[in-house]
Amino acid sequence: MNAPIFSLRLLDWYARCGRVLPWRQTTDPYRIWVSEIILQQTRVAQGYDYFLRFVRRFPTVEALARASEDEVMVQWQGLGYYSRARNLHYAARQIVERGAFPSTYDDIRSLKGVGDYTAAAIASLAFGLPCAVVDGNVYRVLSRYFGIDTPIDSTQGKKLFAALAQEMLVASRPADYNQAIMDFGALQCTPKSPSCHACPLADSCQALASGRVGQLPVKGHATRVRDRYFTYVYVRCQGETIVQKRGSGDIWQGLYQVPMHETERPMSLEELRAWLGADGQLTQLCANRLHQLTHQRLHADFYLLEVERKPAIDGEWIKETELGHYAVPRLLEELLARVPSL
Repeated sequence: MNAPIFSLRLLDWYARCGRVLPWRQTTDPYRIWVSEIILQQTRVAQGYDYFLRFVRRFPTVEALARASEDEVMVQWQGLGYYSRARNLHYAARQIVERGAFPSTYDDIRSLKGVGDYTAAAIASLAFGLPCAVVDGNVYRVLSRYFGIDTPIDSTQGKKLFAALAQEMLVASRPADYNQAIMDFGALQCTPKSPSCHACPLADSCQALASGRVGQLPVKGHATRVRDRYFTYVYVRCQGETIVQKRGSGDIWQGLYQVPMHETERPMSLEELRAWLGADGQLTQLCANRLHQLTHQRLHADFYLLEVERKPAIDGEWIKETELGHYAVPRLLEELLARVPSL
């Protein structure tokens, strides 16, 4: 009895409380795909405007495939997790080579950067296929409602929740059901302070009945966070500055930065001058700016170096007025806002 009650109540709640979002007003797989990639690691409130700008700049998969990587990165700047943008760009070219957007779960899943969740979302929302999505919201709603304490990051847990999600899916309305359970987790059954007093599932929720709402879902492995120390220097010389393109194998691959040196602890002023190997007026604009990533905690110091002659520092010299054409990480974007104008 629980399955139909659970599913039908979710659909009823969604009809009354579901969010009106631009990617829900279409069955265009391209736009749905772009929205799902943006929302993989981004809250809806932040991703909303990025989505609109991105599809305005690249209205079709063909337009995205034709663009350069730098053009794509500029549009993605500030969203973080930049491998998403690189994969999106690569997959757009895969799709163009195929001649059409893939329309089956397995074919969608074969696109670069598309995992089980994203493939299920596109398959159900764009093509009406009965594929259940499983993301953080779904884990939370199902684990609380059914009182499941199997760790969601374990092999057993992933299999269990995938099967349960598919069992709960209303096959005749996969798009509505998937959006309903995701919105329910985002708006009603939230990670902290869920609205249990006004929940349409309260009378049959196992976690609420046993007083375990705050304990579910369960994760088996704690995330290890390491500290890294970055020292950035904005070099100014006769209206020009230096940019460097980050290589592969680390965070922010393919993005640009001003000269940066990583150390195991904060650099002293003497160490900084020795690294720069350049005279000039050196001004600290920011000290120990913390920037949290999933597995890393970055500590950033930021300096302005003003010189009359170009120092021998690796990188590409550009006009300061052209800096906005280069995609930079969010952390550096915030630091650059501190640079005094000419």
